[in-house]
Amino acid sequence: MKSAVETLNPTRVKLTVEVTSEELQPRLDAAYKSIGQQVNVPGFRRGKVPARIIDQRFGRGAVVQEAVNEALPEFYTQALRENDIHPLSQPEVNLTELPIEDGKELRFDAELDVVPDFELPDFSGIEVTVDPVTVSEEDVQTRLDNLRARFGTLQGVDRPAQDGDFTSIDLTATIDGDEIDSVTGVSYEIGSGTMLEGLDEALIGHRAGDTVEFRSPLAGGDRAGQEADVTVTLQSVKERELPELNDEFAQLASEFDTLEELMADLRRQAEQAARFEQGVQARDKVLDAMLEMIEIPVPENLVEKEVNDHLERESRLEDDEHRAEVTESTRKSMRTQFLLDALVQAREVDVSQNELVEYLLMTAQQYGMNPNEFAQQVDQQGQVPQLMAEVGRRKALAAVLEEAAVTDTEGNAVDLDELTAEEEPEGQDAQAQGEAAEDAAAREETGDTDEPEESGARA
Repeated sequence: MKSAVETLNPTRVKLTVEVTSEELQPRLDAAYKSIGQQVNVPGFRRGKVPARIIDQRFGRGAVVQEAVNEALPEFYTQALRENDIHPLSQPEVNLTELPIEDGKELRFDAELDVVPDFELPDFSGIEVTVDPVTVSEEDVQTRLDNLRARFGTLQGVDRPAQDGDFTSIDLTATIDGDEIDSVTGVSYEIGSGTMLEGLDEALIGHRAGDTVEFRSPLAGGDRAGQEADVTVTLQSVKERELPELNDEFAQLASEFDTLEELMADLRRQAEQAARFEQGVQARDKVLDAMLEMIEIPVPENLVEKEVNDHLERESRLEDDEHRAEVTESTRKSMRTQFLLDALVQAREVDVSQNELVEYLLMTAQQYGMNPNEFAQQVDQQGQVPQLMAEVGRRKALAAVLEEAAVTDTEGNAVDLDELTAEEEPEGQDAQAQGEAAEDAAAREETGDTDEPEESGARA
């Protein structure tokens, strides 16, 4: 087999492949055999029909078509490997010559989008400046308020509803008299903004038993964005009573015996979070600096497709301003992936099973899923290679980050080694949580790799 590559632009190539008659012959033989087993020809047993009889009865073209359909993916993949091509899209294949006669070659062209070629610069001299670590009393108070809220109790009140109250409501949305959505007995915190626009204003000032009507655009479903007539009945109003701040609360809500110890720990948590945010800022700035040092082209047709898919999901295809934002974000995302993948290859970054398990655990926690169930789902959907690639990119970027000079705006050097990028999963023991993740990682190493519909009332 011969193959050649023509560069159409920095992100698109044309692959020309020639397959000799000798290489294709086994495929033709297999096609004759397959067709012979599927047809009945008087005078011949099934599967024993000579090739010349098949040609006479069904035509050489039918045989060639079956052979080519079976052979094309293999020859195409082989040509990709031989020319070190990394495809980004499905190929547009054009058959330029078919072996209709014995001894003729198979020739085809394939146009496809590819990962662009570029030279990596020296990233060792990057310098970035980040915000200093600061912890305000407001930060600590916010953590304390959130902790108190977790241990608060809801008590019914006989007064008009106000911001922050917890309610039980019945809600119906109609358009031109047709009911689009209806919920009963749903809990809603006034001010949370998790349901329809205008609901907070409609509830505030009304008592349990009141019914209010207003108009609002639907937030989800097939009619998202369309104006609807909304009727909401307030069934109950409750307010959260917070526990008193004393040593008893500290013992109830934490491992500490005194409120003073609890407050000191909350301050430590706030400082740790600030250091983590400082690390994230350093990482993002280093990545931006890397992207500024190199020009990486992106396939504009793939950018346009991804942008259109994104806007279509949001029902915002006509929003030009948002389209420009999404387009810029998509281009940057593609350039980042190309850059980090090249860095992984250049630095020969390997991903261990333990690193993959840690990433699976962290990602499961972010999605609020049980790690075992998440790992099984990832494995069943064949997504382990994608996760391994993402871990590799993170390691490659972390290596550059270690070489960068990071200071805060006050001139202090920032030691990123002191930062912990991920926290231990809460709840179960991390080892027990990671059993399925380890299984998925092990299957990937050995090569054994056997969203709900939105309600219109929800934001």
